[in-house]
Amino acid sequence: MQVTSAFELNDPRGVWVQGIVLALALRPEKGGAMTLCERISLTPENGVIGDHGTSKNRQVTLLDEANWIAACEEITANLPWTARRANILVQGIDLQELVEQHIRIGTALVEIIGEVDPCHVMDAAQNGLKDALKPDWRGGVYARVIEAGTICLDDQLS
Repeated sequence: MQVTSAFELNDPRGVWVQGIVLALALRPEKGGAMTLCERISLTPENGVIGDHGTSKNRQVTLLDEANWIAACEEITANLPWTARRANILVQGIDLQELVEQHIRIGTALVEIIGEVDPCHVMDAAQNGLKDALKPDWRGGVYARVIEAGTICLDDQLS
């Protein structure tokens, strides 16, 4: 079955998933610099290929651009989205509404599992960032890969 929307998944809330991929990044080494990418590949076995330290459920992370901007404004800082250390920057979608849903991003299918809890690394990037990311799921969400695929810039979330 090819999934193209939460509606087709019989989402009881009738949520129509729509959004776009603005940017992609990898974390090749723990604590190392983020690497911007034009595309990333995902597999159920390995999560994001080339990204360090994934777990069975936290294989890929998504960050909403509007939430990132709100967090940065709260601490009056102009930080690159990669300071959050997420894999996918998206726009036009409420990530919190997608928990427990399967969504297609590019050719990959992922299940949104839960909220990313900001950690001490955020304050190392900018004092106060950890607390600024706590309200309203500003830190983003994490997901596990259901079907392998590739995600590219400007891909739709559906």
